Amino acid sequence: MTLSAGTDAVRQSLASFRQEREADWKAFEALLARVEKRAPRALSEDELLSLPLLYRSALSSLSVARATSLDRALIAYLEALCLRGYFYLYGARRSLRTRIGDFFLHDWPAAIRDLWREVWTSVGLTVIGAIAGYWLVASDKRWYDAIIAPSLAGGRNPDSSAETLRAVLYGGGDHFLSGFAAYLFTHNTQVSILAFALGFAFAVPSVLIILMNGCMLGAIFQIYAAKSLGFELGGWLSIHGTTELFAIAIAGAAGMRIGTSIAFPGELTRMAAAARAGRVAATAMIGVTVMLLFAGLLEGIGRQTITSDIVRYSIGGGMLALWLCYFYLFRMVRHGDR
Repeated sequence: MTLSAGTDAVRQSLASFRQEREADWKAFEALLARVEKRAPRALSEDELLSLPLLYRSALSSLSVARATSLDRALIAYLEALCLRGYFYLYGARRSLRTRIGDFFLHDWPAAIRDLWREVWTSVGLTVIGAIAGYWLVASDKRWYDAIIAPSLAGGRNPDSSAETLRAVLYGGGDHFLSGFAAYLFTHNTQVSILAFALGFAFAVPSVLIILMNGCMLGAIFQIYAAKSLGFELGGWLSIHGTTELFAIAIAGAAGMRIGTSIAFPGELTRMAAAARAGRVAATAMIGVTVMLLFAGLLEGIGRQTITSDIVRYSIGGGMLALWLCYFYLFRMVRHGDR
């Protein structure tokens, strides 16, 4: 008899609890459903003001339900309702336009600044590789075939005449030139992806890929410089090269960051260190894609139609200055304006 009376009391308490507060729960749920499907403007001013009040009421109900061990289904319902309310009221809600703006204004430049050691190490490795490639081909022209793949050489070699080499640089409408430009863009894109993706192996493959890419650049430059066409080749390459080579350096830097984080995780586990490095590296690699697209446009249009060396160098130098200012100076200007 006592047990039955206790059960009836619990049921009566639960019914009373629901009766007193269920209207607020349903009202809160209905407002959340409307605002989630549409937008805040779907609610009136009074309804918007009531949202935080109904949220606090739901939290209070959940607290009471947990403390008095009421129906488990009711507790689960209130938990889900409060969670929805929390994410709407306090969660970050950004539009696609805002996210894209944040990426270009904050996330991408910040990631490159974070990688500054690796980026300039990668640039240094490219220079070292270029010097090595130039010296090897200058000392023995057989090194050229060992460094440059036939598909990349496009028939050019140390025995090519100055006229043949010059024709490549200034044959704006030539079908071969367009095909070679497309191949070179594809090659550099592959180098960027590999330099990043293989970085997990303690950064060793990334270092080797960057060095090899520099060797190829130096080897090609040597055969032109030997025919007194080094200045002309520099202009031909600079239109897209300053952007493309910088993108490759950043990709290599991203791979190095992941590899060195795995090799030297510090107080973190290797997985945690790799995950933290991966967030910065992935942001940088999204930006590398953007840079390669810019380089592709410059390579496919500008380099094929502009034949003035001065204009070529001006475009290449201007693009390099633009990237350096964007990555390293923009933050100082923006903070100085605050």
